[in-house]
Amino acid sequence: MRSEPQASPYRPDPAILPLAGWLGDPVEAARFPDHTLRWRNDRWAAAVGLGDLTDAEWIAHFGEFVPLADNLPGPLALRYHGHQFRVYNPDLGDGRGFLFAQMRDAQGRLLDLGTKGSGQTPWSRAGDGRLTLKGAVREIMATELLEALGVPTSKTFSVIETGESLWRGDEPSPTRSAVLVRLGHGHIRFGSFQRLMVLEEPDHAAQLIDYCLAAFPGPPPPTDAPGRDEPAVRLLHQVVERMADLAAAWMVAGFVHGVLNTDNMAISGESFDYGPWRWLPKWDPGFTAAYFDHSGLYAFGRQPDAVRWNCVQLAIALRAHAETEALVFAIDRFGPLYEAALRRRFCWRLGVAPKGPGPDAALIQAAEQAMTASGEAPDIFFLRHRGGRTTGTDDFDTLLRGYAPTCAADDRYAAAAPGLLIEEVERIWSAIAERDDWDELHRRIEEIRELGRYLGTPPEPVHWSFERGASAADTGK
Repeated sequence: MRSEPQASPYRPDPAILPLAGWLGDPVEAARFPDHTLRWRNDRWAAAVGLGDLTDAEWIAHFGEFVPLADNLPGPLALRYHGHQFRVYNPDLGDGRGFLFAQMRDAQGRLLDLGTKGSGQTPWSRAGDGRLTLKGAVREIMATELLEALGVPTSKTFSVIETGESLWRGDEPSPTRSAVLVRLGHGHIRFGSFQRLMVLEEPDHAAQLIDYCLAAFPGPPPPTDAPGRDEPAVRLLHQVVERMADLAAAWMVAGFVHGVLNTDNMAISGESFDYGPWRWLPKWDPGFTAAYFDHSGLYAFGRQPDAVRWNCVQLAIALRAHAETEALVFAIDRFGPLYEAALRRRFCWRLGVAPKGPGPDAALIQAAEQAMTASGEAPDIFFLRHRGGRTTGTDDFDTLLRGYAPTCAADDRYAAAAPGLLIEEVERIWSAIAERDDWDELHRRIEEIRELGRYLGTPPEPVHWSFERGASAADTGK
């Protein structure tokens, strides 16, 4: 069973303030015509000491953005650059969001509250700084199912509908508006370091390296790693480890992020900043989520390569702070780390004990072949075989019989699972859009959380991340 996030008193710690003068820009939140509370994540609010806020206080802080006590004095829109579909873009930054607050949890880990749809900033370019309500609802769904499937992810903390009519090219317009707050370990992106490299600010980059090592602590590099005591080298090793595990987590979840640009990669190793995501309807390495990804650069099967490529760009941004040999050594670890994480997570989804690199790799290959042949959705495939259950005589079933189960096999999800294929996403949204009926969303989220409790906690060591938790107690208002 998953453990609940541990309740904590409110412990403000705006640790980013010493960097704020060059890392971001003070901004003001938009003034919205209305504030209707649609979602409050009381489970995670309790973990940062904010669970006792009244609805009125919640709206004041997360809709009107009245600063939290002893926290950041005002919103901070972060500056960064990034590769977008591998084309470098220096004209980026928080264009419709900002860092709002930082606090410690019961384990002493630093957590951020950041926004999406909170108004224009110096980095908005031609954008209105707003978020559609549909986009906010989609992020609730994405983060909840990813959490249930053991993927390191930001948490959707709050959604408040704001009473504006927005025009978008990819949604029927006018459409409803919202402001979203997400909880995560950090909002420092690969692009934050890329910006400092391009602007030739090595002193600031050194400060940011130290900040990241303190904010997102992790294990030291291997003993044979060159330059292992240098801060930039230590940081790159930690990021490579986290990103290799994240890429494996996406693959085993059958999740397609859609837009794996370097400005969408967090140093903390969390999946965040959700746009045109999808879950696989069937096992298809060529499946793409973004309608504008014409070349399939970020297709499902190319996600590990995309993440590694992004890690290389981070290494390039750190060249002024470490020898090339040391950075290359760290990058070369990505492949083996990814394969190890994939094997570990694959066996966890199947509910069996790993046997070793060779047998586990063969089991994965056989599973992919079986899913391709049957056209079965990955979530159903995993649940139908969970606990070592075999139902046929193909190569996968033959191999699976040699594995020891780590959980009891039962029929609870043998035929259906609370997934989020695009048809389900649209059905749930239609109930909100057409009838203002939120029951379908709340029902699906509770089903997803029950799935998370059923699956339990992934076995991988996580040195910096959220405790994996699930609860039936979220209000989801």
